[in-house]
Amino acid sequence: MFSYMTLEERVPANHPLRRVRGLTREVFTAMDKDFRKLYAHEGRPSIPPEQLLAALLLQVFYGVRSERLLMEQMDYNLLFRWFVGLPADGAAWDATTFTKNRERLQDGDVFNRFMERLLNHKDVKPLLSDEHFSVDGTLVEAWASHKSFKPKDDRDGDGTDFRGTKRKNDTHQSSTDPDSRLYRKAAGRESKLCYMGHATMENRHGLAVAGIVTHADGKAERAASLKMLKKIAREKKRRITAGEDKAYDTREHVADLRAANVTPHVAQNIARKGGSAIDDRTTRHKGYGMSQTCRKMIECVFGWGKQHGTMRKAKLRGIANVATVFMLNLIGYNLIRIPKLLAATG
Repeated sequence: MFSYMTLEERVPANHPLRRVRGLTREVFTAMDKDFRKLYAHEGRPSIPPEQLLAALLLQVFYGVRSERLLMEQMDYNLLFRWFVGLPADGAAWDATTFTKNRERLQDGDVFNRFMERLLNHKDVKPLLSDEHFSVDGTLVEAWASHKSFKPKDDRDGDGTDFRGTKRKNDTHQSSTDPDSRLYRKAAGRESKLCYMGHATMENRHGLAVAGIVTHADGKAERAASLKMLKKIAREKKRRITAGEDKAYDTREHVADLRAANVTPHVAQNIARKGGSAIDDRTTRHKGYGMSQTCRKMIECVFGWGKQHGTMRKAKLRGIANVATVFMLNLIGYNLIRIPKLLAATG
């Protein structure tokens, strides 16, 4: 049997991935020098980095739960082959080879560079705000069970007999994912082994502009927020505003933001001992109320990842791998949203 239809003809002209693919290819072209630095000019040919990164984006778009299942889909799914750039009769990659090459991109910081190139695209840059941003954090459940959380001086135990004992991050550690930390979101909630993901969003069109993954602890949100906002304020060379929730309302954090040329539009925590660190100097401005409204939009960024099953629970172990998944979610969210914004703005 012979087929005279190409993959390009099989994909409908109005398929949403067409616009995403076109934007992605333009970013790949701008990153050509970055890709060339990662690969030697001799030896056996490896997986093209553009195809590898496109495959990872498909994993995020469609919520494919593992790289092995992704390669199975790549073997017979013509839409996946078209998006990645594989011919219809070409062999799919082996899952283990795919994993090794993904780590190569990870070590080269390609995911952060892709985000940077995407945001600096000539069509995307006008969509971004230069002065108004929002920051929030979310928990990413680690791929480790409570039974793996054992005393550091007794790593050979089975971890099943922990009733009636106090387990703390200072004295205990997961044997399967040592980077994870036992943490609970609020009083009365269950403790989980998890990481903490942080994202910064611009308030004009709700696009994610920065992301970082840290160990889960009570100060991680404020430390990550200060790190991301400092960098943005330095790049913009002007004072910016930052909308944040009540968890960021501490005098030390507010003072650090102001010293970093950032106006803290933090939600007031009136019930906090000593009162809120935000006073009438900030709340009397109209921009403060607008920041509080825009701040809630950042939940869409995290909600998108949870909807696709990729931010709810990390399927990879180690903080570096979880950071890769987190950044891919932010990139995927932007790639889906940007074509819609460009179409709406003409």
